[in-house]
Amino acid sequence: MPLTLERSELLRTHNLIGGQWRDAAAGRQFAVTDPATAAVAAQVPDSDAADARSAVDAAHAAFPSWRATAPRARAQLLRRWHGLILAHAQDLARLISREQGKPLAEARGEVAYAASYVEWFAEEAAHIHGDVIPSPSPRRRMTAEHEPVGIVAAITPWNFPAAMIARKIAPALAAGCTVVAKPAEDTPLTSLALARLAEEAGVPAGVLNVVVASRERAAAVVAVWLADERVRKVTFTGSTPVGRHLAREAAATFKRVSLELGGNAPFIVFDDADLDAAVDGLMAAKFRNAGQTCVSPNRVFVHDAVHDAFVERLAARVQALHVGPATDAASQIGPLINARAVDKIEHHVRDALARGATLRVGGARLHADSGAHYFAPTVLVGVDATMACACEETFGPVVAITRFHTEAGVLAAANATPFGLAAYFYSRDVARCWRVADALEAGMVGINAGAISSEAAPFGGVKASGYGREGSRRGLDDYLQIKFRCQDA
Repeated sequence: MPLTLERSELLRTHNLIGGQWRDAAAGRQFAVTDPATAAVAAQVPDSDAADARSAVDAAHAAFPSWRATAPRARAQLLRRWHGLILAHAQDLARLISREQGKPLAEARGEVAYAASYVEWFAEEAAHIHGDVIPSPSPRRRMTAEHEPVGIVAAITPWNFPAAMIARKIAPALAAGCTVVAKPAEDTPLTSLALARLAEEAGVPAGVLNVVVASRERAAAVVAVWLADERVRKVTFTGSTPVGRHLAREAAATFKRVSLELGGNAPFIVFDDADLDAAVDGLMAAKFRNAGQTCVSPNRVFVHDAVHDAFVERLAARVQALHVGPATDAASQIGPLINARAVDKIEHHVRDALARGATLRVGGARLHADSGAHYFAPTVLVGVDATMACACEETFGPVVAITRFHTEAGVLAAANATPFGLAAYFYSRDVARCWRVADALEAGMVGINAGAISSEAAPFGGVKASGYGREGSRRGLDDYLQIKFRCQDA
């Protein structure tokens, strides 16, 4: 079906550089496809190093006036952008569903989530405070003030094409930074539409620049930004191997780096848990965006005493999930982003079964002959630490369940991973809640809660899941630097 928007100009198919919508300098394009049908949704620029340099030039030229703009004026622009995002929520949701695949109701939820970050940082912009430092001398005045770090390079993933770019751009603009952004090659249309709305809100030319590139040329674009000393910060959400590369390369020019990387989240159900609440929490955490979320539970540990009852309730819920395209209003699970994603999930399921796991629900591709990228929601039991689904992030609608017997044993298993983004557990024992939350090695812990993300909360991980925090009052920290001033009378 054609992509029909109430406001057709939100379907942008050019880079935004210096306030101009441009083709790639070399004239190349690549196709953005619908994962539900494999049909081409749009042709967009396939940018290279020349486009990346132009974006930095534009951001550099715009920075002096933008940093000098009063914080309240920046806040007003962000509030206008927030209002425009909400006013065009239906069109933005259609773009998300078409290029990313999630059901339309879920896409609308993502738009609201993205807008919440813009609103939050609009409010924070006017509250960037410094310090007056007590002086050891009556003739001396000392202050510490916050300044924007400069040009920010934002590199965003495909799984939340609206929320992830809003979570990076909004604090950067609030702090007075200018931005060069590269959205994921699978989902650039949403980012370009948001940039158009930011332009309409009054964000000046060059303050926000968006450069689109294919998988083959993305590295060339990012390499320019990493090497350019005018770019003072890199913010990235994506895989841990790419995050390591960015951190190494950014070190050469001493850029600030914030990284939100891979996860391998445990979800623990203790013997005293409310099983219905635990099933509800796992369904919300695991099957949002078909399991394609960095905080999605990847390893589910269930106490032996409640294992069978929990699995029966969960299997019934998973079996009832409706899989289909966003055009089907009944769809609860959409397609995976591409064929590589389906291949990985299928490999994880086959590996688990070959190593002794048991399949309770799902376990197979769906509608493969149509070119679509569907995989049936799946429940595996009898999973152990030797299986790929327990060692690697599956990033799909697969629940891998392991029995456990003791609190100490399950905590050791939960922490036996290089990653530490999110963790979840269910228990009605108050003392255990404090004890387990303290022991889990994760940046975020859900206690009797499966949905933990909020614009008011610090989002980020520890260990190989990266560093830095997005959202909350701390979300501006990585976009600001401190200048100490000392003045004698």
